[in-house]
Amino acid sequence: PSPLDPASSPSSEAPSHCSPPTTSVPTSLCLFLASLDDLPSLAGTSDVWVGSVGFRAPLSEMGRAISLYLVAVFAFWSVLGVRSEDAYKYYTWTVTYGTAAPLGVSQQVILINGQFPGPRLDTVTNDNIILNLINKLDQPILLTWNGIKQRKNSWQDGVLGTNCPIPPNTNYTYKFQTKDQIGSYSYFPSTLMHRAAGGFGALNVYARSVIPVPYATPAGDYSLLVGDWYKAGHKASGLQQILDSGKPLPSPDGILINGQGHSSFSGNQGKTYMFRVSNIGLSTSINFRIQGHKMKLVEVEGSHVLQNIYDSLDIHVGQSVSVLITLNQSPKDYYIVASTRFTQAVLTATGVLHYTNSQAPVNGPIPAGPTIEVDWSIDQARSYRTIILANTAPLINGKQRYAVNGVSYINPDTPLKLADHYNIPGVFIVNSIQSTPSGGGPSLGTSVLGASLHDFIEVVFQNNEDTIQSWHLDGYDFWVVGFGNGQWTQASRQTYNLDDALTRHTTQVYPKSWTAILVSLDNQGMWNLRSAMWGRQYLGQQLYLRVYNPTPSFANEYDIPNNALLCGRAVGRKLT
Repeated sequence: PSPLDPASSPSSEAPSHCSPPTTSVPTSLCLFLASLDDLPSLAGTSDVWVGSVGFRAPLSEMGRAISLYLVAVFAFWSVLGVRSEDAYKYYTWTVTYGTAAPLGVSQQVILINGQFPGPRLDTVTNDNIILNLINKLDQPILLTWNGIKQRKNSWQDGVLGTNCPIPPNTNYTYKFQTKDQIGSYSYFPSTLMHRAAGGFGALNVYARSVIPVPYATPAGDYSLLVGDWYKAGHKASGLQQILDSGKPLPSPDGILINGQGHSSFSGNQGKTYMFRVSNIGLSTSINFRIQGHKMKLVEVEGSHVLQNIYDSLDIHVGQSVSVLITLNQSPKDYYIVASTRFTQAVLTATGVLHYTNSQAPVNGPIPAGPTIEVDWSIDQARSYRTIILANTAPLINGKQRYAVNGVSYINPDTPLKLADHYNIPGVFIVNSIQSTPSGGGPSLGTSVLGASLHDFIEVVFQNNEDTIQSWHLDGYDFWVVGFGNGQWTQASRQTYNLDDALTRHTTQVYPKSWTAILVSLDNQGMWNLRSAMWGRQYLGQQLYLRVYNPTPSFANEYDIPNNALLCGRAVGRKLT
């Protein structure tokens, strides 16, 4: 490096004493160096460099001692105090069709890089993900990153309200950051009924090595994607046709674990392993358990929890949990079980926990799940620790639809985010849906609720139906503060857990019950609030939350990406 100019006069500006100007050394330390110039007992200076950091060092005996001390200080800073840029990770994924028989019947599935389920995406807190998605399907597609908050970046959320779908035989590059997050998540297609055919996978965000987690490092970890599965195809001749004809989804045909009816996971006796379990299905809550083994719950969608011990766990549609399993039993194989909850017929998939020194295959009865009663699941959810939105299942024009506060959502011809950015009229109206149930007749509409950046809101999900619900909010974690039977009232707040409520991105609402959440709206953008049960979402049980600040600022939200796809009434506009 070039030496500092010894003739420059003392200054309070850091760049005259720290070079290059982009150094990560704090300005306060540079100013401390500047103060050495004012010491009358120090005569003469010499230029000293430690790594990329330059400073002026005095030449007297005292000066040399101070110089050596400063060299040590800056060497320490160069090793521990200078943070490198957050890592960039690059991926190219190609989406194609393939054939598989997960339930014994050959059917068309969606592959990513030839894999079903798709590749496991392992990241670290604050990683920058650059993912080029090539669409080789015969239909447009989008992927959404379930649980990734997309700070200031709803442009990358991957739903039809924020992105134009990627046309066949074209590509789009997602650019997003796992900003300040850890935990177990998933990704899946958000377009049409593609999710019913695959294209989903695990997305794990690991803590940085310098950030401690409240449990010992496991010997390894496994991702388990559990969920219901249908033998009918996903296209117009299958599940999509059923929904388009105005009928609800039928009962599923089976349950899969990682795209199979039977999976195996190996571990060494005496070791502890993390199992990251996500319910990637369309409509069915799942109970998860392992024969003869206890599960220590340590994380739920990025939130560290009290580490309670469970024999089995309910995981509702769209939810993810992380549990620690210690292989402390006799060396043999044990059943891993995923079974449906709150269904008339219980469907079950099994896998195997295989001890590497196993001396016997799995045997004995499959461990039974909990009672079919809802109370058991409510009690478990409570142990984890005002807008009122009521879901309904109306018939509109003689066809089955699903609605929120009487409005069944329909996608406009232009993504809401683009319409908002370009001020395109006629696409949506803010607050086109009421913030409490109106009691009026059902209607079709493009539902958008307005809110201001930095608002703090309470949302109550009121479920008057006799089926369980699962709700997801893009862009946020929220505090789940209350569950209850019947109708929510203001007196229900007396039961809220305001001490150690769990944060998560997807919550269940039990039949004839309510769930209350609190949300701090600190992430500007257009965010999808939807039923995680995909048939209900497809037929209208969703809306968008427009979190807005009238003063444009990169501190609040990034600008439109320079590779954004334009469609609908946004075609031909400049990417500015």
